[in-house]
Amino acid sequence: MKSLARLSVRRRWYVLIVWVAVFIGINIASQVAGSAYSNSFSLPGTNSTDAYALLAKGFPVHAGDTDQIVFRSTNGPISAQEHGINLMLAKVAKLPDVASVVSPFCSTSSPACIGAAQLSKDKTIAYATVNFTKQAFKLKLPQIKAVETAGESIRSASLDVEFGGNAFGQLDTPSGSPGEIFGLLAAAVVLLLAFGSVLAMLLPLGVALFALGIALAATTLLSHGLAIAQFAPILGSLIGLGVGIDYALFIVTRSRQGLKRGLSVEDSIVTAINTSGRAVLFAGSTVCVALLGMLVLRLSFLNGVAIAASITVAITVLASMTLLPALLGFQKFRVLSRKERRSLATNGPEPVVTQGPWQRWAQFVSRHPRVLSIAALLVILTMTVPYFSLHLGSSDQGSNPPSSTTRHAYDLLAQGFGPGFNGPLTVVGAINSPSDKAAMGALDSLLVGKPGIAAVEPLITNPAGTVGLITVVPTTSPQATATDTLINTLRDKYIPEVTASSHTTIYVGGITAIFADFATVLTSKLPLFIGVIVLLGCLLLMVAFRSVLIPLTAAVMNLLAAAASFGLVVAVFQWGWGSSLIGAGSGPVESFLPVIMLAILFGLSMDYQVFLVSRMHEEWLNTNDNEEAIVRGQANTGRVITAAALIMICVFFSFAFGGQRIIAEFGIGLGGAVLMDAFILRTVLVPSLMHAFGRANWWMPKWLNRVVPHLAVEATEEAPSV
Repeated sequence: MKSLARLSVRRRWYVLIVWVAVFIGINIASQVAGSAYSNSFSLPGTNSTDAYALLAKGFPVHAGDTDQIVFRSTNGPISAQEHGINLMLAKVAKLPDVASVVSPFCSTSSPACIGAAQLSKDKTIAYATVNFTKQAFKLKLPQIKAVETAGESIRSASLDVEFGGNAFGQLDTPSGSPGEIFGLLAAAVVLLLAFGSVLAMLLPLGVALFALGIALAATTLLSHGLAIAQFAPILGSLIGLGVGIDYALFIVTRSRQGLKRGLSVEDSIVTAINTSGRAVLFAGSTVCVALLGMLVLRLSFLNGVAIAASITVAITVLASMTLLPALLGFQKFRVLSRKERRSLATNGPEPVVTQGPWQRWAQFVSRHPRVLSIAALLVILTMTVPYFSLHLGSSDQGSNPPSSTTRHAYDLLAQGFGPGFNGPLTVVGAINSPSDKAAMGALDSLLVGKPGIAAVEPLITNPAGTVGLITVVPTTSPQATATDTLINTLRDKYIPEVTASSHTTIYVGGITAIFADFATVLTSKLPLFIGVIVLLGCLLLMVAFRSVLIPLTAAVMNLLAAAASFGLVVAVFQWGWGSSLIGAGSGPVESFLPVIMLAILFGLSMDYQVFLVSRMHEEWLNTNDNEEAIVRGQANTGRVITAAALIMICVFFSFAFGGQRIIAEFGIGLGGAVLMDAFILRTVLVPSLMHAFGRANWWMPKWLNRVVPHLAVEATEEAPSV
């Protein structure tokens, strides 16, 4: 570490030139190649996937994405607009990747056409069905936009035209987070207050933004070879800015401490990299390990997100370890404020033991460990209560921002045809004999009037007569728990009733069923995922601190922080407490959110644990006094950890105002987790418990100590030169 730091300082011009060249080169390449993000995922072996495969075989037109162009007349019956609507739909039918279009108006040649069901009872709302040739995630945005542009051409004062469905929903997805700039401004204010120097404030921000620019370009290039979700770049920005600013903050703070304690510029930077830099490297590694833990789930949708986020963190760590020391070498003593430089020149180096509010707080914690532990636990457990109402699923377009066209279309369809119309279920059966067809017919009759079912369309078969299709419209919205219950009832009760003798293969599909199955699959794999990242995290901490108790304490703390953050997400996005302030409606928590959030949270929580305990361990090695080591470690890291937490909270919360519900859930969940982690767990609970545990904190059985490899996260700080 020392050699890398000295090389970065002494060859700082070369380091800077290399990083600038990489930044320019990879961004030019990404601009030329363009992006290929897609929300593709597969759930092999699930009921909905089998339904889709059978549907694609028997009804190719229905295998692509089905979306709606919704019309509302504000001046009398919608039929007055029939001519203009049909002319527009004829143009849409000729556009690329449009398989077919079903008008809401019946032609004279086919008075019994299916369009008769596409008019509301009051005749003021209608919809046209647009069948694309591909699923939404496989369609290009310009192709979808062409359909929307054609539809908008007939919008007038007397005719509202809105667009609903997964394909059109992709056009509503923001490409960035408008609130990000406010998060950066808030982070700049915190850094300026922490350092008192504009130049020192610019270093963490600049390095984080520079590394993020490279990481986003790399992710764009990677999207051509790996399925990466469309929200991955925004999620990468959220993670990259959060950890990037924090990692640079820790190193800059330690370098400033070295200067104020009498070290030369080069020695202060080398010491910072050899101490805080080691912790940054270890912390970044734990974040990557936690993120890559998603690979054990074997879900393609999450693989791309995990790899892209890990690359972002890795590039951020590399920039902190090489580019930042080079920039510190350029700044020299200017990373100190004028007041600090005058004090250093007048009074000489400051003492190693920090005096001030954090020293007093650390001593207060050491005197009242049990009372503070109980108080902190009560706060965390209170925040955890909403978690037990967690409902995983997929929020439908009724949770989209009120100004979006997909939200308008959703509301119009619910108004004209009922809430369940926005998420119909497709019951698909294989017909290999007359008994199979009879079973499908019996099921169609059986479902009429059943609880939770608003409408059942007549059985239709493909031209070859090998596949049957029944469309079932629930009485409840796609994101309602009652709809999930209906899906299970169809599969477990109604279908077995009619297939007991014929053994007909019948599946329940549709986008609502797909998301329900996705939630079920992820929930079933969650214990494995948690076990993997907890075990790996414990092993890494055991190697770092030669302790059994510290890793176990960290694991419990991480689980508490995660549970409390999920409680906050449930309260805001599921219960709707304050969700209107960020333009998000209430609904279920996205099914993939716990997995991704747990990976990020375990990594970030480990960051603070590593930075706090590594300094305590450093003091333990120097003093061999548990109480003194904990007090000194907390006193020396308290200010920087809380400053880092405030920065991360500002960045995370700023992403909640971007207009994208998924990213808002991540922003609120991660911001709340960091708030509780830094200001309750690491500031109160962890040091209180370590005081209560005493010297047992640093105990490890001799046989285990021989087996576990040695890896020093911290290094003894060099004495100031005189």
